Amino acid sequence: MLGAKGSVNFWQPANIPTFLKLAQVIYMTAIKNQLGGLVKDVAAHKMAALVEGSSLDKMTPVELRATVSLASIYGLRMFGLFSILPIFAVYAASFPEHPTPLMIGLALGAYGLTQALFQLPFGMASDKFGRKPMIYLGLGIFAVGSMMAALAMNIEGMIIGRAVQGAGAVSAVVTALLADLTRDENRTKAMASIGATIGVAFAVSLVGGPLLNQWIGVPGIFFMTAVLTLAAIAVVKYVVPDPVNSHYHSDASAAPAKLKDVLNNAQLLRLNYGIFALHAAQMAMFVVVPFAISKASTLNVNQHWFIYLPVLLLSFALMVPAIIYAEKQAKMKQVFVAAVATMLFAQVLFAFSISFFWGIVFSLTVYFVAFNLLEASLPSIISKMAPAAAKGTAMGVYNTAQSLGIFVGGAIGGYLSHRFGFSSVFIFCSVMMLLWLLLAYSMQAPPALKTKMYSLDEASAELSTEQASKLKNQLSKLAGVLEAVVLPQERTVILKVDLKIHNTQAWNESKVQQLLRG
Repeated sequence: MLGAKGSVNFWQPANIPTFLKLAQVIYMTAIKNQLGGLVKDVAAHKMAALVEGSSLDKMTPVELRATVSLASIYGLRMFGLFSILPIFAVYAASFPEHPTPLMIGLALGAYGLTQALFQLPFGMASDKFGRKPMIYLGLGIFAVGSMMAALAMNIEGMIIGRAVQGAGAVSAVVTALLADLTRDENRTKAMASIGATIGVAFAVSLVGGPLLNQWIGVPGIFFMTAVLTLAAIAVVKYVVPDPVNSHYHSDASAAPAKLKDVLNNAQLLRLNYGIFALHAAQMAMFVVVPFAISKASTLNVNQHWFIYLPVLLLSFALMVPAIIYAEKQAKMKQVFVAAVATMLFAQVLFAFSISFFWGIVFSLTVYFVAFNLLEASLPSIISKMAPAAAKGTAMGVYNTAQSLGIFVGGAIGGYLSHRFGFSSVFIFCSVMMLLWLLLAYSMQAPPALKTKMYSLDEASAELSTEQASKLKNQLSKLAGVLEAVVLPQERTVILKVDLKIHNTQAWNESKVQQLLRG
């Protein structure tokens, strides 16, 4: 709409196209300003790889095929779960019995509860029954749950279908299979590829969900998810390589014996609470925001992608400089705490502006800047803070906390919005974020380090306890080594190296190789 002098009135929902153009200009400007630095960073990393690495650091065709195929399975599964987020609440409210927001929230978050219950057991069972059989089982359960949700005629049926979906918790098994199919020195890159795939799936689903809803509806999305899941089973069978040697990996799998140490680690508990609160707030938000947007504007749920697309573009453009600053200046804790504070600010904004269209848009932009930054930072910080020999267990507990947050957020978000209104949901989320801010502010700063993994010679005899202890002591004495772990049964050595030392001539890679060769 235009004012008296022809100026754009940005406070009217009718100007979504103008907002899209504005978002594009801001996004492209930010990317242009950062491009030079990013190109320099990439060039520096390439040069470092040429100087330090060898052909052994490159992924083999088998490793590349395993990474791409397993990442695609992750991505398809996550797309099916994420794509309903911006539309599910409105759809569920249309059931004939007119379910309460509490029931809608339970349906939205139900998969989180069963995923939390089955995630670690599935991973541990794969050590005994095999990776691929457990993936077939998990994907089969997920497909059945998707079909049940597609055919549900009431909210109770939807809750059951979503719970069955979550019971097909194959994430830990897929991670373990990827560890079987990649060498230690390439595993971090492979895991990062999966993380990037999940991030892309989330962004695409927020835009794609409303579009798909317009064409095939929510039942159609669940049917599509079931079909894609069955296709994923075929990919696992015919495309994903079979591991030559399948065994437990400390960096990728959870171990019951290490759970106590991880659960007693105060620094890790702070981070576990963080991911719990982050995803609880996300689910609570998606119980409320779809209704709030429709109520505050003329947009129906199929048009909500008009908002999510520019908001995601803007949030990404604003997030990139923060990540670059944190990495370049070794200011991870400062940026992390600032992101938590930004998330708190977003929740307060929601609480006060949830009834106003542009207030919702601004709140969503602030929210996604913080969310994307925290979602990207938390796994990295967990990896740096966790004991090297218990990284897989730490990540397993972290993922379980995330799933529990999904369930709790959906349930509490539905209950509060029904009893006390939309704003009460965000007041509750603000309290969660305030507690997280206090925990984050008082946590230890994550060390600036590089984790390096080495494989011991498969042809050599397994190291004895005495030999492993001697090698560990020798490696620990090297300049820059903060932690050394020798795992004879896995034939793996893990080093955590001070990043400042690693990037200088003080780091002696040849000495490490010499010690490993004995």
